[in-house]
Amino acid sequence: MFNTCTVTEHADRECRQLVRRALRQNPNAYVIVTGCYAQLRPEEISHIHGVDAILGSNEKLKLFSLLEDFEKKDLACIYVSPVNNSNEFGASYSTDADTRTRAYFKIQDGCDYNCSFCTIPLARGSSRSMEPDAVLAEFKHLISKGYKEIILTGVNVGDYGKSFDTELYDVLCRMVEVDGNFRIRISSIEPNLLSDDILQLTSQSEKMCKHFHIPLQSGSPKILKLMQRRYKAEHYSGVIHKAAELISNIGIGVDVIVGFPGETEEDFLTTYNFIKDLPVSYLHVFTYSERPDTKAVSMDNRVEVIERKRRNNMLRILSDKKKNLFYESMIGRELEVLFESENDNGEIKGFSSNYVRVSNDYDSSLINELSTVRIESVRDNLCYGTILGNKKSIDLIAC
Repeated sequence: MFNTCTVTEHADRECRQLVRRALRQNPNAYVIVTGCYAQLRPEEISHIHGVDAILGSNEKLKLFSLLEDFEKKDLACIYVSPVNNSNEFGASYSTDADTRTRAYFKIQDGCDYNCSFCTIPLARGSSRSMEPDAVLAEFKHLISKGYKEIILTGVNVGDYGKSFDTELYDVLCRMVEVDGNFRIRISSIEPNLLSDDILQLTSQSEKMCKHFHIPLQSGSPKILKLMQRRYKAEHYSGVIHKAAELISNIGIGVDVIVGFPGETEEDFLTTYNFIKDLPVSYLHVFTYSERPDTKAVSMDNRVEVIERKRRNNMLRILSDKKKNLFYESMIGRELEVLFESENDNGEIKGFSSNYVRVSNDYDSSLINELSTVRIESVRDNLCYGTILGNKKSIDLIAC
């Protein structure tokens, strides 16, 4: 079963390649394709010889009621319904493959935003959330199973709760009051939804990871407007600086798109310099990809692909510099690190609360423990240091 993404054309192509590779290795396998690509392009997927079933976003959790058997047939069965009026929320979580270190807990789905480059609202429907009491019950269950880091996920996590007349901050307050030795990480949050209350809670509670991933997409006011983003560059800058001032050693990641239609060299350099001057620690750089059924696909002044790649490379180099400077600034500091179980050539690795990758000599007793590490050096995109001890309890912070 393939659960697909359709954010970029590359994601679509990779899905097709993986499906064909699986069928070459096992022609008799019963192949199901679901997820966002399946929702938007079911006919395209059905043309891949050997695919048996295509399930849309509403159907993927109804697999066993829709498919009577798993016998291969000549033609693929397509079960895809419109997501426009979907109010269903499919609760789910996933975990690290071989450990009980981190759990990715989906509390929100869908999106009410209309960014001109994005197909996600078409594939996932309107914003909807898991009921708050159900969130707390599942959260406590994950803690009881021994997970030390819970990553809150969704299409637009910061939009959590509006159908229940509540907010993400409210459910975070309830989470940090749960007893146990764990921490909470927000997967990604829009700058207009990262409230002062969330920043204050993160600065006060040791159970909140000192890390945010905050999409920017462009630092050019003109391009932001064309993208139909819900903030201006100056607002974004204000949020970043406020977070950095309030939360010591905070790690901040940034999403940025290069080569959007109409992006001139001047616009790109505006973005480059805007990011260069921000106190952020790394970038996720995306090359703009034309997506069917979006406003951007019909916009004028397309940027040549080779130019998109050049701009992508420039920002990736900037990201490497930002990350290296951030890592070096950790030397002499004490970080809380959650080590993972993989023995990597005699080393064990993990992430700190502020999303710094830390390595140490392999020691199985460190697995799934929140350890305090004094950072002493940086090499090969990793921090190294001395382990001072494990944290067995964390004080509660009242909201």
